[in-house]
Amino acid sequence: MAYVWRGPGLTARAVWPSALAVVLALGGLGEIASRPEQPVPLAMLVALGATLPVALIRVQPVPALALPVVTLGFGWLAGVRPTLAGTAAAAIMLAYLTVRLARGARDRAVRRDVEDRQLRASLLDHVARGERARIAHELHDVVAHHISMIAVQAEAARLTVPGMPPEGAKRLTGIGDTARAALTEMRRLLGVLREDAGDDDPRRPQPGLGQVAELLDEARGLAGASTRLIVRGRVAPLDPGVELAAYRIVQEALTNARRHAAGAAVDVQLDYREDALYVRVRDSGPGPSDVQDGGHGLAGMRERAAAVGGKVSTGAGFAGGFVVDAVLPRDGGGAS
Repeated sequence: MAYVWRGPGLTARAVWPSALAVVLALGGLGEIASRPEQPVPLAMLVALGATLPVALIRVQPVPALALPVVTLGFGWLAGVRPTLAGTAAAAIMLAYLTVRLARGARDRAVRRDVEDRQLRASLLDHVARGERARIAHELHDVVAHHISMIAVQAEAARLTVPGMPPEGAKRLTGIGDTARAALTEMRRLLGVLREDAGDDDPRRPQPGLGQVAELLDEARGLAGASTRLIVRGRVAPLDPGVELAAYRIVQEALTNARRHAAGAAVDVQLDYREDALYVRVRDSGPGPSDVQDGGHGLAGMRERAAAVGGKVSTGAGFAGGFVVDAVLPRDGGGAS
């Protein structure tokens, strides 16, 4: 039997089965001594066989229970009446095994819960990283456009401004060269993101607010529900990154509504203000759920808003349903 050593002595947890077995065995032998009518050697053997296996209950629970059962059965066939100590030993072992089985089931449930949470966290992290890759890949086109314009404008200024000092022309040439080098390096570092995002047409322009109406038409066709577009304020072109983020947020919000509130009416509101674009997508469904609160799509919306200096909030609507609110600075937070 294996014992756990802690300092100079054995722990009570390791010793108690053996001590209990000795106490029960002595009790059983004492009871046999008071029964002269039964064969003493056989009765002592039955008494010891029913009590001593208690010592094995922690290390070998199945044999510890099987031995007393077999011994008591043999004693019954031989006409030996079981002792109170033997009966108590069997009851103790049955109770111990029940507790142990219940504890084992609880521990397995706890381990499964921990593993499930770790799996969900890992999956969420994987999806979030993939979403960041797609965001970076899409913003790559926006930033590349701005850098290309810097190079073109620097070159145009050098060629079209009459009487420019040689030093000025030299500096403009340097600006153009630096912009082209930055563009080349950025494409080298981020070009692989197109493959990660599964873009089969790298020349396709990134969508913006001009394509939101197409999203609503698609949502009507797929869900067969009422979908309205409400536009407020003075409509004007925004930073391309902001338009892309707004488009993706509306796209994801419509997908969530179709998935979690099938058949519900959806309103998409674009509010153009002096400082920011306010986006609200509201459905008439049952409201927030655990899936929505911890869903990957909501994390993706927050990532896209943060990439342009904005933020996204979600929750229950004032009159029910689920609401996605996004605030996106008109200039993309100065990022571009």
